[in-house]
Amino acid sequence: MHPIDTIPTLQNIDHDSLSKALQHTLNNKTKPLGSLGRLEDLALKIGQILGTTAPVLDQPQMVVFAGDHGLTARGVSAFPSDVTWQMVENFLAGGAAVSVLAKQNGIALTVVDCGVKRDFLAGLPTGSTRPGLQVRKAQGAEQGTADSSAQHAMTAAQRDEALQHGIDLVKGLPGNALLLGEMGIGNTSAASLLLSRLAGLDIAVCTGAGTGLDAPAVLRKTEVLREVLARHADAKAPLDALAAFGGFEIATMVGAVLQAAHERRVIVVDGFIATSAVLVAHALQPLVLQRCVFAHRSGERGHEFMLQHLGVQALLDLGLRLGEGSGAALAWPLLQSACTVLRDMASFASAGVSEKSADPVAQAAT
Repeated sequence: MHPIDTIPTLQNIDHDSLSKALQHTLNNKTKPLGSLGRLEDLALKIGQILGTTAPVLDQPQMVVFAGDHGLTARGVSAFPSDVTWQMVENFLAGGAAVSVLAKQNGIALTVVDCGVKRDFLAGLPTGSTRPGLQVRKAQGAEQGTADSSAQHAMTAAQRDEALQHGIDLVKGLPGNALLLGEMGIGNTSAASLLLSRLAGLDIAVCTGAGTGLDAPAVLRKTEVLREVLARHADAKAPLDALAAFGGFEIATMVGAVLQAAHERRVIVVDGFIATSAVLVAHALQPLVLQRCVFAHRSGERGHEFMLQHLGVQALLDLGLRLGEGSGAALAWPLLQSACTVLRDMASFASAGVSEKSADPVAQAAT
């Protein structure tokens, strides 16, 4: 079955009556009108997603999607592909940035092996599991994606299976908030390719340093990616581009985003790679953006162009380019604060505080 038949159709959640009720609630808090700035916009958005003027963020789930990329054989990354599985182990051991930030903020962390060149259950009895790990490899994904400079990164069947894995994963998670993280050496190349193709931008605009390439290496990376685009010139539709360029972690994330959007979970989008998954999801279901909060603008070059293409603004701009979901975890307290203001802050009436006169000139003349 084509994945477009299994992906749920999203409904418009921007209802005028709820929007007016949310705005009225914010306007009547004990503060000058609009004085909490973008925090009020965030509160309005979360209230719309959850369908209430008293939103509560419940059991937030950070999911780190991991996968390897065959294109790394072309030298597009400063780090070897083994770093992918080594970092997965670091996540599971609690030592990574996203691990400590998720713990600090009370966010449950799950790592998903979408196509890492490693058997994380090797040596364990059949049927064993590891805490915090889910293995959801598509058939044939044991070595990661294929080299997209030589062939499609994944077959249509593998792409569809990865999408379904993401859908099924979210169905099994508690809570009403999904924070997106990822790990995959070479995945800035996949994200740059998706941005170039789906936004119609030259690949040089979309390509950055990734894990820390110097300027000459970025130029070499750009030329490799230009070659990949030329090889897959016919892969113009979003799902075709996803199969051509990869990766397994991005495809699984696309499915997860669409399912979370269908369930009206608050989706907290991390940086460049996570936004590339939203870019694909948006091309399939534009209403997905109603459910997304963009945590930060990454230091990775292409991210600001992704955000511009989607017509969205990120909450933070800290020069982050780590990935993992680190920016989403850092932004999380802002979402909690927005809900607290909307839900718990007193109104002028309940606090017995006088409101500003609607017409101070007329009031002064009396």
